[in-house]
Formats: sequence, structure tokens, C-alpha cells
Amino acid sequence: MDNNPLRQYFRRPSVYIKLPSAGVGYSPDDLVIPESGELPVYPMTAIDEITVRTPDALFNGTAVAELIKSCIPNIKNPWVVTSNDMDAILIGIKAASGNDTLDIDSMCPSCEDISSYGVNLVAILSTLKSGDYATEFSVRDFQVKFRPLTFKELNDVSLKQFELQKLISSIETVEDAEEREKLGFQTLEKVTMVTMELIAASIEYIKTENLIVQEQEFILDFLKNCDRNIYGAIRDHNAKLKSATDIKPLQVTCPSCGHEYEQAFTMNPADFFG
Repeated sequence: MDNNPLRQYFRRPSVYIKLPSAGVGYSPDDLVIPESGELPVYPMTAIDEITVRTPDALFNGTAVAELIKSCIPNIKNPWVVTSNDMDAILIGIKAASGNDTLDIDSMCPSCEDISSYGVNLVAILSTLKSGDYATEFSVRDFQVKFRPLTFKELNDVSLKQFELQKLISSIETVEDAEEREKLGFQTLEKVTMVTMELIAASIEYIKTENLIVQEQEFILDFLKNCDRNIYGAIRDHNAKLKSATDIKPLQVTCPSCGHEYEQAFTMNPADFFG
């Protein structure tokens, strides 16, 4: 309400973030980049807190989408946020809400003691980079142009993977060995198909000497029928691009035995805001 006399006490931006992508690839209808290049991030409201603690909303992605719209109004359509920007956005929201340090538990691989470590989120935010999606990847006599997946696409894949995990768990309860083997093979085929669909969605186009192919159904059909070495090269390059945008492992020193090791740090909204 614009006429609310208490409006001066409403929340205000407390953090400003630059997206690793710098906004490249977004429509002005989906993302508004200020002249400074930095997006204002507002603290979470009480309603946001409830939303991110709702299991069903977290599961289908609605909670994260609503949280982004609430805390970063410049992002008009959270579902098109790309994978290489999502970590920066979630860290920015967490930091804006007064939690610029996150405690994580880590088990030392040497002495197996479990210790708690404080992770500086703002420091991690400054290290996030975007993968080189502008450069085409050459395979034999054609080129492949990749793109980062959107939040909607990643969420859809996560839902499929969840269903596959349930299917795998149910196979273990099948007593007949022959039937169990048959179901196991069928499930493996489904897992492979989901992986291929994910890679196909990550390809913007494939360019040959004579034409450019952008249709997803043709690209997926190509991945199913191409030489396994070609498929492996495309799969590995896509994984390399993705890893370039991932949060780097934390360098940890065990307080008990002094052993130095790397601790993986991932952004799981259910744990991050739970």
C-alpha cells in the first residue's frame, strides 16, 4: 500500500549483487539491470520464511521462485534464471537477511572427527564466475553451442530424478531375481534418457558446414544415434562448462589433527534456508 504511513519502516535493500552472467541472455521483461550493474537485494519477510519451510513448495520449485521475486524485484521471472546465476542470487538473499556466515559440519577424512566451520558467504559471492558459453565447441567437422539451463529446466529434471530414485528403491524390494534384473535394465535406460534430455536442453544449436540445427527433437535424436566418442566429448564439455560455475570446494583444516582437505559446498535451498 503506497499510502501506508508506516512505509518508511518497510525493508530496504541491504546487499547489492552482480550476476555472474552480467544479465547476458535475459529479456528486459524477465530481468531489469540497473545502470550500476548491481541488483538490490531485500531481506526476507516473515512470509518468505514460511514459504521456504513448506516442503511441497520447495519440492516443485515454487518456494524458490517466490523468494526470488520477493527479495530481488528486478528479477521479474525467476523461472528463467540461469544455472550460472542461481548460486549468486541465493547467497545474496541469505546475506541480505542478516546471515552472511553459514555454519557447516564437516567430517575429517583423516581422523573422522566432525567439526563446525563458518563459511563467509560474501567471500564466496565474489568468486562466482560464469562459464564460457559464448565459444562454440568443435567436434570433428561440426560445432556445438551450449547454453546454461534455466531454473525451470533444472527443476523439471530434479523432479524426474526424484521419480527415478523412487523407482530404483522399489526395485530392491522385488524378490524374483529375473524380474529385478529386467526392471533394473529398464530403469538404467530411463536414467540414460534423462541424462541425454538434459544435455540436449543444454545445447543451443549444432552447426554443420551447411546448416544450423536448433530443434530440440533433432538434437536429442542425434545424441541417441551418434558415435559414443562424439557423445562422450559433448557430455564432458557440457560438464566442464557447468563445473566452471560451481562453488569451489572449501579449504578446511581439521582442528583435531591438523589435516588439510577440501570440503564440497553446494547450494541446496531446502538446507540453505531451512
